[in-house]
Amino acid sequence: MSDYILEFETPLKEIEDKISSLKSTGIKTGMDVGEGIAELEKELEDQKINIYNNLSRWQRVQLARHPKRPYSLDFIKRITSYWFELHGDRYFGDDPSMVCGIGVIDDIKFMIISQEKGRGTKEKVYRNFGMARPEGYRKALRLMKLAEKYNIPVLTLIDTPGAYPGLGAEERGQAQAIANNLLEMSRLKVPIINVVIGEGASGGALGIGVGDIILCFENTWYSVISPEGCATILFRDAGRASEAADSMKVTAKDLKEMGIADIIMTEPLGGTHQNYDEASFTLKSEIINSITNLEKITSEQLIENRIEKYKNMGKWTNG
Repeated sequence: MSDYILEFETPLKEIEDKISSLKSTGIKTGMDVGEGIAELEKELEDQKINIYNNLSRWQRVQLARHPKRPYSLDFIKRITSYWFELHGDRYFGDDPSMVCGIGVIDDIKFMIISQEKGRGTKEKVYRNFGMARPEGYRKALRLMKLAEKYNIPVLTLIDTPGAYPGLGAEERGQAQAIANNLLEMSRLKVPIINVVIGEGASGGALGIGVGDIILCFENTWYSVISPEGCATILFRDAGRASEAADSMKVTAKDLKEMGIADIIMTEPLGGTHQNYDEASFTLKSEIINSITNLEKITSEQLIENRIEKYKNMGKWTNG
């Protein structure tokens, strides 16, 4: 297991410690501990299946935030045969939390727009923990319009705790930048594939989240506010985040049932951080399947379908 253990994973760590201790005893004493180890390994596997197949919504939120979970650049490295990063919004500057560029996946060119949290303190600060500023959203839109000009499909990788709410960001028009992206993406004439790979928080996620197909890994969340934020507002107690997550219905399964997410991608048992390559293979396969289907649709029909898709989200029905 990872050295970062979530509370509900404690029983697994205890069994792993027993296995490690028994192996050490066998080496020191020369005793045959093979049968005992086999029994513990079987117990461990059964426990993993039981725990990870019965996760609560809050536990899935915790997995989506796991610090060992693959981020956008981890996936880009594994699913592309060619990658060239592009910078700057041509108004103010560059935003390292929004990583954009041309990527080739199975000989198909994509304009990849992604949010990157960074690893380690230095890089996290550099990437602003994945919280984009206005220049990040404007850079993303500039490159999506460039993709439209050259008929290149757009792929967005969503993983953010939210748009940056700092004073400078607000002064430079954070809300306007996000709102403009929503408008322009709704009428972009090329296919757009959105992928939620971790956290999809509020307008920060939606600012690159308008598209034709929404893919979600199974242990992700996507909502207008975090469970903690919701609990603070509704219950005046952030400690009731688990309760809020249930009320909000934030998981990939919930999104699929509500007609928001189109495809849920299975993760390696325990989360995408357990096997980067397996998770990347799954992601790459679904991207190729999606673009194969979208390329058969005219740009006019794409836009019509896209607008209708979002119009139907949250639609009130009697009964």
